[in-house]
Amino acid sequence: MVGPQRPQFVLFGSSIVQISYSNGGWGAILSDIYARKADVLLRGYYGWNSRRAIQVLDQVFPKDATVQPTLVIVYFGGNDSMGPHSSGLGPHVPLPEYIENMRKIATHLKSLSENIRIIFLSCPPVDEARIRENTSAYFSELVRTNELCRQYSEACIELCKEMNLKVVDLWTALQKREDWLAACFTDGIHLAEEGSKIVVEEILKVLKEAEWTPSLHWKSMATEFPEDSPYDLVLADGKSTINPSDWTYHRQIQWD
Repeated sequence: MVGPQRPQFVLFGSSIVQISYSNGGWGAILSDIYARKADVLLRGYYGWNSRRAIQVLDQVFPKDATVQPTLVIVYFGGNDSMGPHSSGLGPHVPLPEYIENMRKIATHLKSLSENIRIIFLSCPPVDEARIRENTSAYFSELVRTNELCRQYSEACIELCKEMNLKVVDLWTALQKREDWLAACFTDGIHLAEEGSKIVVEEILKVLKEAEWTPSLHWKSMATEFPEDSPYDLVLADGKSTINPSDWTYHRQIQWD
């Protein structure tokens, strides 16, 4: 553990979380936005469904941990929503069980701390045509449809309303962009940089609008070691320095 201790933001989910630092991913963008403000921790597991997630809750989020997360962003659903395989194997989880698994995740997270904040991400859409094109003979039956994604997305959103949780409706958010099929995915399922930008925009919107005390929106959080220093860059007058602690000019997008 290194110091000073910062708020911990944990990203917990399947491959969309695990590879969120690749291809200009949303995890990497959040880490940049929250530099010197919070530590963004990755707990992503390629191919996982909600059934596997609940089996490791006590290991990923132990109740007796000295420090508990300030914010947890949870995503499961894409693999759950895949059609069932004839063998009974595979990632498919029936919708009623998926809902109960997500309820168990939320309940466990809420039990960690009175002050913990939680955001669920609903199941995003998929590009069915590209999935068919990219499917390898290495895999058996692979049933992944936008309609199934919609059903699991809506179920997640309804659960969040019931449990008073914040939720990002990814199924709707991505499809608001006219060229979403071409722009938002690397393979029809996983997010390209443009898709990740939408995820970040929606998460920041939730964080800005949430009536949480303290606020977890990046502009409201303290910057680590923000004090002026004689070792900062010297201004043109040759007599004073400029503090770069909160500079964001390096970002292609100036996030709100």
